[in-house]
Amino acid sequence: MLQEGPVIYHVTLCQPVKRDLHHSTVEHGFPNQPSALAYDPKLQLMAIGTKSGAIKIYGAPGVEMTGLHKDTAAVTQIHFLYGQGRILSLLDDNTIHLWEIVQRENRSHLVEVHSFNLPGRPGIESTSAWICHQSVGFLNLLNKILLFVMSFTCLIIPLFSIPEEYKCGKSLGPVESLQQHPQDSDKILIGYSRGLVVLWDLNSRHVDNLFLGKQQLESLVWERSGNSFVSSHSDGGYMVWAVSSKMKSHNGMFEFSQEGLLCCACRAPLVLFSGGMPRASYGDRHCLTILQDSSHVTLDFTSRVIDFFTIHCTDKDKEFDDPSALVVLLEEELVVIDLQMAGWPTVPAPYLAPLHSSAITCSCHISNVPPKLWERVISAGQQQCPLQNYENWPLCGGKNLAADPKPKELLLTGHEDGTVRFWDASGVSLKPLYKLSTANIFQTDGDHNDSLTQAGEEEWPPFRKVGCFDPYSDDPRLAIQKISVCKYSGKLVVAGTAGQVIVLVLSDEKSDHMIDVATVDLLQDREGFTWKGHDRLPPKSGSVVFAPGFQPVVLVQCMPPAAVTAVTLHAEWNLIAFGTSHGFGLFDYHRRSPVCTLHPNDSLAMEGPLSRVKSLKKSLRQSFRRIRKSRVSGKKRVVVNSPTSKHDAEVTPVQRRIEPRSADDSLSGVVRCLCFADTFLRDGTHHGPTMWAGTNSGSVYAYALDVPSQEKFSEQSVEALLGKEIQLMHRAPVVSIAVLDGRGNPLPEPYEVSRDLAKAPDMQGSHSVLIVSEEQFKVFMLPKVSAKTKFKLTAHEGCRVRKVALSNFTSVSSEEYSENALVCLTNLGDIHVFSVPALRPQVRYDCIRKEDISGIASCVFTKTGQGFYLISPSEYERFSLSARVITEPLCRVDVERPHDLSAHR
Repeated sequence: MLQEGPVIYHVTLCQPVKRDLHHSTVEHGFPNQPSALAYDPKLQLMAIGTKSGAIKIYGAPGVEMTGLHKDTAAVTQIHFLYGQGRILSLLDDNTIHLWEIVQRENRSHLVEVHSFNLPGRPGIESTSAWICHQSVGFLNLLNKILLFVMSFTCLIIPLFSIPEEYKCGKSLGPVESLQQHPQDSDKILIGYSRGLVVLWDLNSRHVDNLFLGKQQLESLVWERSGNSFVSSHSDGGYMVWAVSSKMKSHNGMFEFSQEGLLCCACRAPLVLFSGGMPRASYGDRHCLTILQDSSHVTLDFTSRVIDFFTIHCTDKDKEFDDPSALVVLLEEELVVIDLQMAGWPTVPAPYLAPLHSSAITCSCHISNVPPKLWERVISAGQQQCPLQNYENWPLCGGKNLAADPKPKELLLTGHEDGTVRFWDASGVSLKPLYKLSTANIFQTDGDHNDSLTQAGEEEWPPFRKVGCFDPYSDDPRLAIQKISVCKYSGKLVVAGTAGQVIVLVLSDEKSDHMIDVATVDLLQDREGFTWKGHDRLPPKSGSVVFAPGFQPVVLVQCMPPAAVTAVTLHAEWNLIAFGTSHGFGLFDYHRRSPVCTLHPNDSLAMEGPLSRVKSLKKSLRQSFRRIRKSRVSGKKRVVVNSPTSKHDAEVTPVQRRIEPRSADDSLSGVVRCLCFADTFLRDGTHHGPTMWAGTNSGSVYAYALDVPSQEKFSEQSVEALLGKEIQLMHRAPVVSIAVLDGRGNPLPEPYEVSRDLAKAPDMQGSHSVLIVSEEQFKVFMLPKVSAKTKFKLTAHEGCRVRKVALSNFTSVSSEEYSENALVCLTNLGDIHVFSVPALRPQVRYDCIRKEDISGIASCVFTKTGQGFYLISPSEYERFSLSARVITEPLCRVDVERPHDLSAHR
């Protein structure tokens, strides 16, 4: 047996409410509530600011850095100091912050070096000019020396220079835009809300020119040479101004512009602007328009445009910009458009993918993916998206120092729209690989809406749907609730909200076939029950065409069609087990036939298709339960302390007292966990296949299975016999069940041993079963099911186990040495690590805020001591409990700075 002790445990966690850099190893997904965007064309880095006060830097895949302001104020602006690796951030609390990319231990980090409070109260219009001006002051002067304090008089325009119509009312209005001259850094354009634009010389503090716009100003942008600039206005038009002659030309495109624009001078002028749509007809559209000669397209997004920029030539000696790509930051995703290819197609993103393109409903992690499965999944994804080439990604700044991860990892996410998405979780960049949709095998309400999407094809302007964020689902019953995978056989089981359990097989070829449908009645037509929930999803009749990838072969429909709460797969035995709030079932997907079902609230002696073991001991137990139940219901209260409870008498000061629960709980029949195991159940000399099920009422059912050999699968059916029933005294919900071999190790997965991918389990010593409830851990010896050891969770009052996993921790000093441990997440957001099978506490860490209910519910552990949980609807936080297995950004950005700011405050 492996030695016990915390010698190899490690964590990179702290309370996320502090948002420290060492809280996690990396964050995957799209930043929640983005609010600002910036780009450094020299370093080829992009920065995104969020409403929670985060700054994220992105370059080439694997080049990521995160900075977190001390206060969670919204980032309103971000500015790169060109080529210096310095970033200015402005927050809505009237503070300005300077960040630097610094090198530590041959790696780049983003650190805050200065912060300043600006005058005025947050939200006051009069300070907006200060904020905008100070940012320009930095951008202009920090290239020479850090001069932060500038006189406010530089924004005061002499009254004699202003026409009479701008001297009344609110005068000029607030400053809307400040833009530095592209060829002369001492000159800036100052754009005022009422339409006046001033060309100001910073050295002489003199007005070089005035440009009088008649409409409310939205934004300004220079043309490359600096001979002209463009202004956008609230009437839906933009104006091109010649700087020398003060001439202007009006090019009105649409009505009621709301956003800004960008104009890149090139051989054929390219004009890009967001907004500009007539409010009466398209007020709910989020659009960005691209114009070039006769080419015209209006990109139609499903979320609001935050900002955008182009990637183009920055050489001052070049005559043209020659833009190569357009980067658009939306509220829910990042979209990149290739401006050099005909038709301006979308560029696939190797990171920042919107995980929540449809809301995430469940997740599943697969460690050590076999090379064959990996290649087949990638091939299926490439056939779905032939242009999915991440090598063309235009943001390529910095260098990824991390070695190519050898053990491949997959993260599977189930979604509200019935899709399962496969992500490469091997490294820092969570890349989309393949998308499986289950909606095409059902008849849903969305099938009849195809004509609606074609109605506006001939509309002007020419709209084009862009992006993959789609918050709407055709039918909520499609939502995926549980996923189970066999990585060696290429079989997958997904289960949904309407009781659908789908068995899929990975195929490299296109297929056109019918899906076998089987209905399993978990209540066995029990009298007196009426289902008042949603209907089942009707399957399509006839054959269905399926693309290469995972293709459904069997659809098992649970009746009543309640949401599936647990599912597991054993590909070697051709069996799946599934559970709902009404019981559980066992299904032979090779013969397309159910093996058995059971409703947990049924008595052991009830009649049904399954043979059950009856004994005097069980009958007496049932009688005592009925007496106890009648006493509780008659007195209308729950008995807290039973005088005959041996367990309560043994409560030690460090272990919390466990409260018994009523048997009348309406959710007592919910099946929480299922597992298969080859172990000893009938006697101590003969082992064989078993299935275990745990329920919300603290019941555990163990079945002995008679599985035919591979050669006789088609001839003989699987038989099941109820061998054991365990009732936890306090009826706490069973969270997990795992069978351990004679050495205390978890049993290998199906096919692992037969394919020489894992050591054979110890079948000589006594096996044991580890049962985890919400309140305690227990190890029972098999086959007698005698209690061996237990641990009542030590924590504050109200602590409950939410997620557990058996993880393997490998020593940092030696790959040959490893230990298995039980990892537990509680409803308080802390993580406990226990040795197995002794259940000795090793370490405890704070991980997730206890108020973050969705984060705790979404947590999934890996088999190597890592974990994922949702910190927002669009982001996974990744953490590690292992000192050896850590996934974090290892990157370097080389910068040359003209001045050292470290000594300045």
